[in-house]
Amino acid sequence: MGQKTRILIVDDDPIVAESLAEHLTGEGYETATAMNAAEAQALLDGASNFPTPDGRAPLPVHVVLSDVSMPDTSGLELLKWVKENHPTTAVVMLTGYGTIESAVEALRLGASDYLTKPVMDDELRVALERALRQQALMAENNALRRRLDDRFGLDNIVGGDHRMQRVYELIEAVAPSRTTVLMSGESGTGKSLIAHAIHHRSPRATKPYVELSCGSIPETLLESELFGHVKGAFTGAHADKVGRFVAADGGTLFLDEINSASPAMQLKLLRVLQERKLEPVGSTRTIEVDVRVILASNQPLEDLVARGEFRQDLYYRINVVKIELPPLRERIGDIPALADHFLEQQGAELGKMFAGFSAEAIDALRRYAFPGNVRELANIVERAAVLSRGQTIGLQDLPPQVIEGAHAGLMRAASGGGGGEEGERGRMPVPRGDEGEWEPMPLVEALKEPERRIILRALEANGWNRQKTAEALEINRTTLYKKMKAYGLDEGRRAG
Repeated sequence: MGQKTRILIVDDDPIVAESLAEHLTGEGYETATAMNAAEAQALLDGASNFPTPDGRAPLPVHVVLSDVSMPDTSGLELLKWVKENHPTTAVVMLTGYGTIESAVEALRLGASDYLTKPVMDDELRVALERALRQQALMAENNALRRRLDDRFGLDNIVGGDHRMQRVYELIEAVAPSRTTVLMSGESGTGKSLIAHAIHHRSPRATKPYVELSCGSIPETLLESELFGHVKGAFTGAHADKVGRFVAADGGTLFLDEINSASPAMQLKLLRVLQERKLEPVGSTRTIEVDVRVILASNQPLEDLVARGEFRQDLYYRINVVKIELPPLRERIGDIPALADHFLEQQGAELGKMFAGFSAEAIDALRRYAFPGNVRELANIVERAAVLSRGQTIGLQDLPPQVIEGAHAGLMRAASGGGGGEEGERGRMPVPRGDEGEWEPMPLVEALKEPERRIILRALEANGWNRQKTAEALEINRTTLYKKMKAYGLDEGRRAG
């Protein structure tokens, strides 16, 4: 055994404790002893601990080998405390008065093994090897859970829009229950991410999370995908298949694009949601399942119900808690934070350091309509991060459709604004050649004049109050100051 495998021996009999320590040290383990639960707790918490070569950070304990019967605090109470405070530390219980009841209780509380004194060397060795495997598995599971939290936790759902704040509140409220959740929103608004977040904040977090997009499965195969089938149920069914409901038993099943399910499939779903029972295709055997179901639609189900395209009884059954996700174009104030979030993720994946986005790039992103919503923004940022040669993502790093869309947004904004010295109210002079042809010029330059007009009109409309102007334009005040200076507007009349 490696010298880094550390075992804490807890026994109120010093002879037993020292004997075990001597034996295990000879087997290659590092050992420490405690005479009672209080000493063990202090050692585990780092008040005293295994010495380190440099005398600095205390080292964690891999396995606690504890007697059951001790004064003040019993070994079972210590076991419970260890599981609550040091969940990755395995515990093996020892007793001189073993009973089936105490063994069952120890295992129920989380002990990896239960041995009766005097312990045979081979018996102890096998028990410790089993405990170390359990300890390694628990550490791996915790690390995986942390990675899942990093990806699907609320911190990964970015947005300060008031509607997104309501979404966060609903996630926290519904996560602890088994309540059915219905999400609505356009494609790319983050419905899958919300479903993941609900699952990983629920008591079912350690159980399966299964996802299925109903719209991507042909109608003839959807029933088999959901409920499974038995061998020979239909042509091509060469073996039994487990459906998604059974695969998600004990956990969460997320059904996206539920609006695409046929009326016949809707009826079968209604029965499963009501009774928590199903039969695989081609089988008469009924299977009970314990599944938390989250559904999503990219079309308003209310409209489909009104047109007779979605069962009203199923709609009422699944519309218990509804989460509505707004399209990105309706919460443009979140775009800078989302873009920075995705850029940070890409920087970590690519091993590159990014300083952020230029003001022009952020402005272009804010003016773009984002038909693909948050998913499209993530793809745009990934493309920019891969292709950019500098640390700052500039306008030149964005795809053509974003720049063209931003230009169209400026044209619309300029044509609906106030007047100016350049001519007819709200119109923008267009560079032309002598024969009325469009005169080529850099797009960045072409965007400056309409942007200057929009800022000037916003300043005038808000009495030159910079804070109010920045809020009206949905940019931060520092960006407004820079643009005012660049366009020669910083000498204008000021009210704030």
